[in-house]
Amino acid sequence: IASDGQVFVKFGRIVAKHCLDKRCSAELLCAAEQTHTISSQLGIVARVKAVTAESKSSSELLVSNAQNLIQAVSHVLKAAEAACIKGLRQPPPDSEEEAAAAFCMQWRKNLLWHRAKESLNSDRDELGLRKTRAKAEPTLTAMVQERSPQTKNTPKRPKPIKGHAIMDSHL
Repeated sequence: IASDGQVFVKFGRIVAKHCLDKRCSAELLCAAEQTHTISSQLGIVARVKAVTAESKSSSELLVSNAQNLIQAVSHVLKAAEAACIKGLRQPPPDSEEEAAAAFCMQWRKNLLWHRAKESLNSDRDELGLRKTRAKAEPTLTAMVQERSPQTKNTPKRPKPIKGHAIMDSHL
């Protein structure tokens, strides 16, 4: 679990590096740093627990740290969503950075598609406000949870136009 936390740290740093908005980038870097710290702490606690006698307090500490890591990763993903909404710079071709940006832009495309479908809903409530359907908006967290281990390194993603920022026009 601790090593998986480091994957999200790397993802957060990549997205922050290419984010067009400085505040979103700073928030994402802060979330990635917090995740890095908690992930490292969890790794240490797990190694210590592995070589010491079983105790309730050490198990509770391990579970608590794992829960903190899950919350920190969630914060990274939410900050990455904000960064993606603001837009991302073009990453170098055929790199991990391009794959991370393509993943973010696929989420953004799904979000915009969902919002467009919702805006076409003509059902109104008693106040004249448009009713939304029960289906929630897509999130990066949901996309991460949907990905299977076999597809992590194999999908072909659409390549953005060279020299341009990754925005709506490239979806």
